[in-house]
Amino acid sequence: MNNKEIIDLIAEACDDKRAEDIIALDMNQVSLVADYFLICHGNNERQVQAIARGIKDMMDEKGIHVKRMEGFESARWILVDVGDIVCHIFHKDERNYYNLERLWGDASRVALQLGQEG
Repeated sequence: MNNKEIIDLIAEACDDKRAEDIIALDMNQVSLVADYFLICHGNNERQVQAIARGIKDMMDEKGIHVKRMEGFESARWILVDVGDIVCHIFHKDERNYYNLERLWGDASRVALQLGQEG
């Protein structure tokens, strides 16, 4: 499974938990941290945790190792490290404050396949 297929799975897991404003950034040309960032937010701590859990469950189901998950207890900004893909699940207030999309504005957006069966 390639990174584009994995990021689509992650986006699907986020969408299943009603994450809002799901975007993916291609970080290959702008950062050595990861090949892709996936960014989304939830409206409260419970939803943020559910989104992170949904990503972990989806990756486990597909046999993909989640290296690390940080920030789960406070649920204001959870980072899920899936190797070449780093997922940032924000509480909506923190997302507006940190504005990673602007910080990494040189990164191009990746088209996501959401709401499609197959």
